[in-house]
Amino acid sequence: MTAVNRAVNEATPVKPAHLPDAQTVTEVHHWTDRLFSFRVTRPKSLRFRSGEFVMIGLLGDNGKPLLRAYSIASPAWDEELEFYSIKVQDGPLTSRLQHIQPGDEIILRPKPVGTLVHDALLPGKRIWFFATGTGFAPFASLLREPETYEKYDQVIITHTCREVAELEYGRRLVESLKDDPLIGELVGDKVLYYPTTTREQSPKMGRITTLLTDGTVFRDLGIDPMSPETDRAMVCGSLGFNKDLKDVLESFGLREGANSDPKEYVVEKAFVG
Repeated sequence: MTAVNRAVNEATPVKPAHLPDAQTVTEVHHWTDRLFSFRVTRPKSLRFRSGEFVMIGLLGDNGKPLLRAYSIASPAWDEELEFYSIKVQDGPLTSRLQHIQPGDEIILRPKPVGTLVHDALLPGKRIWFFATGTGFAPFASLLREPETYEKYDQVIITHTCREVAELEYGRRLVESLKDDPLIGELVGDKVLYYPTTTREQSPKMGRITTLLTDGTVFRDLGIDPMSPETDRAMVCGSLGFNKDLKDVLESFGLREGANSDPKEYVVEKAFVG
């Protein structure tokens, strides 16, 4: 074997003969050098509520599954499963996962769980989805879920990223909602999209927590401030973001709920340390 062949073989993971809970990759899209999305086949037995997550991954070098929690970005009715991920160059999983291609296999444990589901909230009139980075994923599912528009008069999605390019996945998805053959008529004019950046210059700069606290969001969108009588919220981001946003929501009188105890807002804690 030549040195070149050895280098190729060492760099290319050997696909195991029998990957446990295997699903096949059908599509991969690289949005930036740090973000990508991919679609895989859906297990026939899998039933989930839009907003939930599953464990996915690859086999580690020790031959054991290396799994991480990933929100399902596709809605419950989709025939495939979509995921939205960061690329961490030295990450145990994403350093390898970012190189998957259609036809490859990943491990998918078909046991969905999560807090960002409609059942965890009391009935209301407005629903807020607060996301940073790839925390947009569960809302990509819920924005394409008919129940979202059947339960709420208005759907507000805020997405905060460092750079403009990191908003592209969410922007395209939001723009496609009205043309969706299944939910387009339900969507109508219900969706308000509020993207912000914290590093690169854009039409709206700043942390969403600040923009909520000083009232900028409500003025920009031409809506009333939050109220526990009308507003419900879901939060998915970093540990610091989740904590800060919880404080903001509770300053408006909203209370944190759960699957077993619905209230006015919920936070997904599965993706933070």
